Amino acid sequence: MLHFDALHLGIALGPLDVYLLLVGMINLSKRPFLTTGARDVAAIGVAISGFIVAGPMELFLPQAAADRFGPFVWLLLLAFYGLCLTLLVLMLRPRLVIYNANPEHLRSLLSEMVSEMGAEARWAGDSLIVPQLGVQLHLEPFAAMRGVQLVAAGPRQSYTGWRRFELALTKKLKATKAARNPQGYVMVAIGALLIGAITYATMSDPTTVVQGLDDLLRR
Repeated sequence: MLHFDALHLGIALGPLDVYLLLVGMINLSKRPFLTTGARDVAAIGVAISGFIVAGPMELFLPQAAADRFGPFVWLLLLAFYGLCLTLLVLMLRPRLVIYNANPEHLRSLLSEMVSEMGAEARWAGDSLIVPQLGVQLHLEPFAAMRGVQLVAAGPRQSYTGWRRFELALTKKLKATKAARNPQGYVMVAIGALLIGAITYATMSDPTTVVQGLDDLLRR
C-alpha cells in the first residue's frame, strides 16, 4: 500500500523538480539551446522516474526478488527501467529540439547553414530536404516553450548526415541571440516551490522519513 508521506513526496517530485529548474534556466537563456530528441526524451524519462519508483515499482514490487536480493532489488528495478528507456530512445527517429528559437528565423538560418556546408536545401512548406546529407526533416514549432523541433520525415535517413547537420547547427546557433522566454520564470518558480514543499515536509518529521526509507529498503 502506498503512503503519501514526505519520503514518497521527495522521491516522486525530486527528479521532476530538477528537470523543471533545468528547462526553466534554458528558457531564460539569451541564446537558443539545441539538444537531440534522444537526450530530450531521456531527460523526460529521468524526470518522471520518481513517480515510477514511488508508484508502480513499489506497488508491484516482486516480493520473491526482494526476499532474495534485499535492498539491491531496487538497483535491479532501476536498471530495468533504464534499459526500457534506452530501448525507447534507440527506437526513435532522428530529431533535434531547439529552445528559444523563432521558426521563421530558424528557416533562414537553416538555409544559410546548409549553403555554407556546400549542400543544397529544398523547402516544401515546413519540410526541408538536404539530399547531399541524406536528411529529410519537418519543422514543428511548440509555441508554449517557444521552441522548434526538427523531426525526421520518413524512415530513410542518414544518421551520419544528421550528426553533421547537428554539429553545424550547434555552431550556427552559438552566434545567434534570443530573448528570454517568460515561461522560464514560471518553471523556475514551480521548481522552487517544489523544493520548498519537499524540504518543509522532510524537516517537519525527519524521523518518519528515516523510518519510511528503512521500511522501503527492507521490503
